[in-house]
Amino acid sequence: MNDFVELSDAVVIEDTRRWLRRAVIGLNLCPFAKSVDVKDQVHYAVTRNVGFKDLLADLRQELNALAALDAAERDTTLFIAPDGLADFLEFNDFLAQANRLLAKLGYEGVFQIASLHPQYQFADAPLDAITNCTNRSPYPTLHLLREDSIDRAVNAFPHAEAIFETNMRTMERLGPDGWSALDVGASGGRGKLTP
Repeated sequence: MNDFVELSDAVVIEDTRRWLRRAVIGLNLCPFAKSVDVKDQVHYAVTRNVGFKDLLADLRQELNALAALDAAERDTTLFIAPDGLADFLEFNDFLAQANRLLAKLGYEGVFQIASLHPQYQFADAPLDAITNCTNRSPYPTLHLLREDSIDRAVNAFPHAEAIFETNMRTMERLGPDGWSALDVGASGGRGKLTP
């Protein structure tokens, strides 16, 4: 009988942490990420739900938890959905609902949501463009960011508006083989069938 290999929450978190450290921090895709990682201010929240209603309930819980804590304790949250939202278009539909929830909870101007996905594709880029990898994470992930932290980071970083262009050039220099060599995808057994 064939069974789907389900990864534990610990493996999902470790895969995500490896991606954060090797790709996001290692390639300096986000100059602000290293300080919160070093200070252990990144919270990894894994949800096993797949339906929008249940995912939104989990997201509400994580947004409220982030709001309840001081930034020095938890600056940011990576909300990871390893079992759902595999289709990038479905993920984008969920992102729209997540942003509506953010507004409904009164968190506009307090938090913002960045989207990361294994099949991330910029609107003006072909699917196989290496530049898409700037936003490709091992699993469908919503990054919950504090607006105050973003503002402080941008003020401390000269030419923050150039980060996007710098990231595109970094990915083009790295190329598909270089990205693959980083080994920042989901663990090997993910999605495979075992005998």
